[in-house]
Amino acid sequence: MSWLLTEDHLTDLARGAAVLGTGGGGDPYVGRLLVRQAIREFGPVTVLDPSEVDDDALVVPTAQMGAPTVVFEKLPRGTEPVAALRALEDRLGRAAAATMPIECGGINSMIPLLVGARTGLPVVDADGMGRAFPELQMETFGVYGVPGSPMAVAGERGETAVIDAGADNRRMEWLARGVTIRLGGVAHIAEYPMSGADVRRTAIPRTLTLALTVGRAIREAREGNLDPVAHLAEVLTDTLYGHLRVLFRGKVSDVERRTEAGFARGRAAAVSFDGEHKLELVFQNENLVALVDGEVRCVVPDLVCLLDSERAEPITTEGLRYGQRVTAIGISTPDLMRTPEALAVFGPGAFGLPYPFQPVETLTGDAKGQE
Repeated sequence: MSWLLTEDHLTDLARGAAVLGTGGGGDPYVGRLLVRQAIREFGPVTVLDPSEVDDDALVVPTAQMGAPTVVFEKLPRGTEPVAALRALEDRLGRAAAATMPIECGGINSMIPLLVGARTGLPVVDADGMGRAFPELQMETFGVYGVPGSPMAVAGERGETAVIDAGADNRRMEWLARGVTIRLGGVAHIAEYPMSGADVRRTAIPRTLTLALTVGRAIREAREGNLDPVAHLAEVLTDTLYGHLRVLFRGKVSDVERRTEAGFARGRAAAVSFDGEHKLELVFQNENLVALVDGEVRCVVPDLVCLLDSERAEPITTEGLRYGQRVTAIGISTPDLMRTPEALAVFGPGAFGLPYPFQPVETLTGDAKGQE
């Protein structure tokens, strides 16, 4: 059933999106401010359940593209994603009936809401990653047969470009990354135009609602003096993300981070509070793998998330700092993201990691919240 998203939803939604962003996806704080302003100016956003979208309706996902570290210094104007949408509509010769996220994590949970507020278009409660990934071909839309092209890219100074790589989504990513770098390291895009029937066939359903649920669970646990991580694990049990595991608790001891080829890449390490165990994270915009004492505890596409140990606020890769007290958690992804076809596109091998995929619930045992 459709529902109206108002300013009151945004803080919980941003918090939940930062968790699902697995350290990347861009800081949702910036997106929250953009959406708040747009809602104040234009009114609330209609969120559609995937089941409510007509089979032949044109749905055009909208997003931000680039290295999350760049957004700290290069804030969007707020008009760029609508410009990308309009450029793609012009290319297609057809107006969109709705927009939707390409990912449910980070700032890209917010960009379609910004578009929805500014244009009046509804936003479909679904996405193509079920988390955040760094590259455009890493979407369930493409895994299950929807081409990303044609796509449009827009910059802050009114620039637009249309890229058509046919069915080659990897080449589309490569070309769009080059354009984004030349626009200053961040741009806004409209891509994977599809029918409502394709949305239901290829998207992860109800992930905006999931992000809102995650953010609300953390807030309500704090207000009720409950353990936020344990409460979140309980809340997730009845969702497509049914398994949460505590992987590690400790203090950040080292961060190596660089912006390279349009991505934020690096590693981070933490030591346990007793000094006897070590956590290592590898990230490319998003956290890709968590190793504890050299053993894999959670690996992409399952979610590796860092939370502040005091308040369970999510920590992005660009926000990682020496000395932070952190709790690392792993969250299972839906079955649609664990098929052989999906793992070939965004499993460990797609990132050059030398580890086979194993579900987080297998790597860490059966007890929820296990440390």
